[in-house]
Amino acid sequence: MAGHSKWSQIKRKKGANDKRRSAIYSKHIRAIQAAVRSGGSGDPSGNLSLKNAIAAAKADTVPVDNIDNAVKRAVGAGEGAAEYKEVSYEGYGPAGTALFIETLTDNVNRTVADIRAVFNKRGGSLGTSGSVAWQFEKKGIILLTDTSEAAQEVAIENGAEDINESEDGLEISTGPADLYAVQDALTNAGYVVESGQITMLPSNTVAVAGDDVRKLLVLVEALEDLDDVQNVYTNADLPEDAEA
Repeated sequence: MAGHSKWSQIKRKKGANDKRRSAIYSKHIRAIQAAVRSGGSGDPSGNLSLKNAIAAAKADTVPVDNIDNAVKRAVGAGEGAAEYKEVSYEGYGPAGTALFIETLTDNVNRTVADIRAVFNKRGGSLGTSGSVAWQFEKKGIILLTDTSEAAQEVAIENGAEDINESEDGLEISTGPADLYAVQDALTNAGYVVESGQITMLPSNTVAVAGDDVRKLLVLVEALEDLDDVQNVYTNADLPEDAEA
């Protein structure tokens, strides 16, 4: 969830219980298969959408065998296979926070009805197209455990736009098209990349405190639990102990 540290987000998903982990895996498998069909290729070197989908799956520890099998099934899928399309939705949560929701759906009417129902039940509101999208920008994010100046220099020399250091390591921001150049350069230089994927970063954040923290996390989790929802981004600035 954007607004929260990317390290916190990845740890949260890695530490999910078996039921939620299974749901996360299923979403990644759907994204991989949709990328193969839309890109017309099962080769990630020639299909950027597939490369992004595989990288996101690996960041959430989806087993390599599951990824490979998903690609093979998508390549062999013929007429009658489900056609998923990318549709985004926008809305508002507690404390005036903005939410940007990415979905993959084969039934838009079902998807929007499910999202609206969650907003209504969890104290949010579904917005119109463009109502909050302007507050987010697509970026590549690389997480690196090494915080040395040498590692930062490699990232900057190969296209990194911004670098933030935390107790966990470096959060390196790139343009979407530069993600893999920076990631490959770091890997070739001997650094271990914890994660590298495309995400949506907010241009500004909204501080959330008190009971609004719980309400927002419940809303986001309910949206993430919907089968058609792939990612939920928010501009919330949450306390460090928010997950607890």
